[in-house]
Amino acid sequence: MIYDPKERMISAAPFRDRVVHHALCNVIEPIFDNTFIYDSYANRKGKGAHRAIERFQHYARKYSYVLKSDIRKFFPSLDHEVLKQEIRWKITCPQTLWLVDLIIDNSNEQEQVNDNFFYESPERRRGLPIGNLTSQFWANVYLNRFDHFIKEELRVPGYVRYVDDFVLFNDSKTILREYWRSIESRIQVIRLNLHPKKTHIHKIEQGVPFLGYHVYPHWRIVKKSTVRRYRRYIGAKLSVRTGDWPSSLEKGLNSWLGHIRYGQHFKVEKNVFSQLCSQGINVVVHPNGSWRVLEYMSSE
Repeated sequence: MIYDPKERMISAAPFRDRVVHHALCNVIEPIFDNTFIYDSYANRKGKGAHRAIERFQHYARKYSYVLKSDIRKFFPSLDHEVLKQEIRWKITCPQTLWLVDLIIDNSNEQEQVNDNFFYESPERRRGLPIGNLTSQFWANVYLNRFDHFIKEELRVPGYVRYVDDFVLFNDSKTILREYWRSIESRIQVIRLNLHPKKTHIHKIEQGVPFLGYHVYPHWRIVKKSTVRRYRRYIGAKLSVRTGDWPSSLEKGLNSWLGHIRYGQHFKVEKNVFSQLCSQGINVVVHPNGSWRVLEYMSSE
């Protein structure tokens, strides 16, 4: 279980199983990827969170309002029967389907999600582990028809999705409310619910929280909650300086740098650099932009 930024259960399959997961995705991913819409950005080659934010800003410069939403308890709510039907839409090979079903059916139990859906059988299972490559890929398969519904039936001109976070753009709040009602009904067909506290219509010029940043039409900054989380991480690292502590700190810092630099938060970087130096940690910036931890004081 992890509790920062929110409580979630992370599961990772054993190494040899992960090899099989990668091999399976190498075969079936290209088949499905050709059916995905352009503006689906999670777990796809040439896409990613930064590309999703850039696409968000592309639409933000064209429209005045955005409907932002995500799906409540997304991975724990994924219905196995619905997922298998979506996979069989493109895959018919019996041996491949046997392996797919084996992975899905033997995934570990996820947290229970209380909703109003009527299940035909009490044995009907839901939930996929967040830490597996297959789960990340199947999340796109699961929402593929939903994406096409938004683009082709609702005819939304500006739409971006990253896993279960998605945004719809328009100049009219009234139209966005109509989209909201249609999406709420449609998402329940695949046994999911919108998150009631995270579905809102925002005025774009005031900035919109999206994928860890506060995004405006022409710039973006790291969310304050993200900065506080990284400060807690650094504080925890500073309190225990044993084992591979320098290497671990260095990796964590450089992962964090990639995030805040994209958000144009150079002042935060400078402050953290000063904080480390004040703790007796010798940190230098490598020519490639990464941080190197050269020396540190022992905790004794």
